[in-house]
Amino acid sequence: MNKLRKIPGTMKFSILLAPVLLLVSCAGYQLGETKPRSMARVKTIAVPMFSNSTLFPRAEAVATSAVAAAFVQDGTYRVAKSDNADAILKGNIRRITYKNLRGSRFDVFRPEDLGNTVSIDWELLDAKDPTKVLASGRSEGRSEFFASSNLQTARNNALPDAFQGAGTALVARLADGY
Repeated sequence: MNKLRKIPGTMKFSILLAPVLLLVSCAGYQLGETKPRSMARVKTIAVPMFSNSTLFPRAEAVATSAVAAAFVQDGTYRVAKSDNADAILKGNIRRITYKNLRGSRFDVFRPEDLGNTVSIDWELLDAKDPTKVLASGRSEGRSEFFASSNLQTARNNALPDAFQGAGTALVARLADGY
C-alpha cells in the first residue's frame, strides 16, 4: 500500500486511463456480418453475363468477370450458379465515356492522358421469386491511361481497371449497404 502512495498523481491518472482508452479504441467495430437487413438471408449470388448497351465489343465479359472477382475478394457473398444461388445479379453496361485529362503542349487537340468512366446499371433479384427486387442501383468506375501511338489498344487495356472499380463499388453497396 505504501508503494501506491509514492506514485505521483499523473502516473496514477495514466494507469487508470490506459484501460479506458483500450476499450474506447474498439468503438465502431462490429463482430460478425455487416450486411444490410434486406440481404440477411442471401448467402450466394449468381452473376450471369451482363448485357451491353454500348458499342464496345466484349465489354460485357470484362464487366461480368470484374464483378464476380470483386465478390470473391470481398468474401461477404459466395458466387454460385443460378440453380444454387439465393439471388441473381442482372447487370447492364449503360455507358463508357472517355475524356481528355491532359493535352500536348504543342497540339492541344492531341491528348496525352485520357480518362474513362464506365457505368453499370444492376438489379439483384430473389432467385426463388425473380419479380422481387432485393436491391438495385448504378455503379461507376474510372481509370486513367496514357494515349500511346495505338489509342485503341490503350483504351482496351484501361477498360478492366474501370470495370474493377465499378465492381468494387457494386459489391460494397451490397455487402455494406453504402
